[in-house]
Amino acid sequence: MKLIEKRVVIHFAGFEPLDGAAHRARYERSAKQSAAVWGYSIEVGAPAAASDALSFEVTAGGGVTADAAPEAAADAAPGAAGTAPEAGTVSPGWQTKSRIHMVDHDALVSRLRGGNTLSQIIAGFRSCGQIILEGGMRGYFRHAWRFGLFFLFPFLLTALAIALTAQITVLPYSLGFSLWHMLWSGPLALCFFIFAFLPFSERFHTLHLFADWKMAVALGRMDQADFNAWLEDRAVAVRKALAEEADEYVISSHSMGSNVAAHVIGMLLEREPEIFKGKRVAFATLGSAILQCALLSSATQLRARVGLIARCPEISWLDVQCLTDSINFYKVPVVAVAGHADAPAAKMILIRVKQMLTRERYRRIRKDQLRVHRQYVLGPDLKAPFDFTLMTSGPMPALVFASLDAERIPG
Repeated sequence: MKLIEKRVVIHFAGFEPLDGAAHRARYERSAKQSAAVWGYSIEVGAPAAASDALSFEVTAGGGVTADAAPEAAADAAPGAAGTAPEAGTVSPGWQTKSRIHMVDHDALVSRLRGGNTLSQIIAGFRSCGQIILEGGMRGYFRHAWRFGLFFLFPFLLTALAIALTAQITVLPYSLGFSLWHMLWSGPLALCFFIFAFLPFSERFHTLHLFADWKMAVALGRMDQADFNAWLEDRAVAVRKALAEEADEYVISSHSMGSNVAAHVIGMLLEREPEIFKGKRVAFATLGSAILQCALLSSATQLRARVGLIARCPEISWLDVQCLTDSINFYKVPVVAVAGHADAPAAKMILIRVKQMLTRERYRRIRKDQLRVHRQYVLGPDLKAPFDFTLMTSGPMPALVFASLDAERIPG
């Protein structure tokens, strides 16, 4: 197998209130976990000065015992389906340098979370109505019913709280007392909503999810000038990153970041159809939420860009999915559902979070769906066929992961 000596990684982070520096710090923690599990050395450098998007260099070296990612898989043709490889090793003495460009959307998260609580709730319910009217909810339940429940949950929870608040307000009147008694029941109801419901709802990140759905509408409709300008800026930064020389280019994205990635890479392909010519490119969508936006009837531009990426001969699309993650479209062929059944399909990689973590850790996080959803980009406790750090900083080509079989996970 030809090992990777120089790699360029462009990672589109998920919808989290973290800036590039925070994502880099998390990457460093996860990288150290991975290195400890696999037995190699890794060094995460400081952020580069004066860059359009935060970037840093990662130097990995040593000898990975690749029980689940051996040489045989690396020899497979790009994008080809394969069977689970036999155990193998990467010889010691290797060194891989990866330049990682972190494309976060913390600025958009902060903007969407701006305003008072009432305005956030109103805007959230407006986005809910827009998604329903545009057929998004119908598509969610048709293709991935658990994602449909994920969509409904924050809105149903908040609607129930609003109904209870109203009930407390009119309780004296419903019991036959005069309307004057609402002078105390109204403030009591308001106290219930502010001091009981809102702190309780934060356990489920309710207002943050409201903002997530507002972003979904914006990326589907592409009708907000500030969002479109932000995407243009990201496209400029990514274009510069792609100009760097490397053995391999990995464009990875997590969750909502996959929509940003599809827009940005699609924009570049629209303008420069030959931009990836001569390059070895892996497009890895982790717990992808592309269909969160692409299923909206207005998302014609996004769906067209999905088709451009799927049809680009230099790009091998790896769609990493997990059964226990309800916030992804498990076993759903994203390219076909986006309207391109005639285009090459993304290669599905099915992983199991419980095989990546110790039993104790998995038991602690399994009921926290947002935490399970983040595991794609976090460090492992155990050796497993998928490891985000190895894909983005390890010695083996990213396409090694295309041939892994979830049924043959070691351990």
